[in-house]
Amino acid sequence: MTLRRSGRKVIERYPELPASWAPYDIRFPLVAAQVASLVRDRMPHVTVEHIGSTAVPGCGGKGVIDVMVVCAPELLGRVKNLLAELGFHPQATRDPFPESRPMRVGALRHQGQLFRIHAHVLTSGAPEAGGLLAFRDRLRTDSALRASYEACKQAILAAGVADSVSYAEAKARFFQGVGAER
Repeated sequence: MTLRRSGRKVIERYPELPASWAPYDIRFPLVAAQVASLVRDRMPHVTVEHIGSTAVPGCGGKGVIDVMVVCAPELLGRVKNLLAELGFHPQATRDPFPESRPMRVGALRHQGQLFRIHAHVLTSGAPEAGGLLAFRDRLRTDSALRASYEACKQAILAAGVADSVSYAEAKARFFQGVGAER
């Protein structure tokens, strides 16, 4: 079954773009909620959470909406298939996440604008899932941490890092310094 809207898949092709700065957009949570609804309507036993800087009001970043889909281990294959039916694709960059903890990419058109999406799929009980939620919640409540995180990301971009994988690798040092997973 291929899910389509107006003759095309709901999730559009992910445009690979160089890493760049984007201010917070109040539409980020709306787009994340649409993605969550698309997944939960078809698989109500999974959890979908909006994570990353786009889930933190006022926090700037790359502007890519991260969602985390958490499922029972035995549903991992079904979740990957559902995401493919919606239009998500495996990463096309170097060093993709392993298929045991995949990330799928796509884009959703909302109010005439295309929003890029990373759908991280984790299995229930994975420590990373709790770490991602805890870090999101810390960013929401700790303005100093949020400012430090934004400064880190801006410094990475100012250093000329444009490749998304290199950007993520550079950001990893920040997470290690604050004791967060991401």
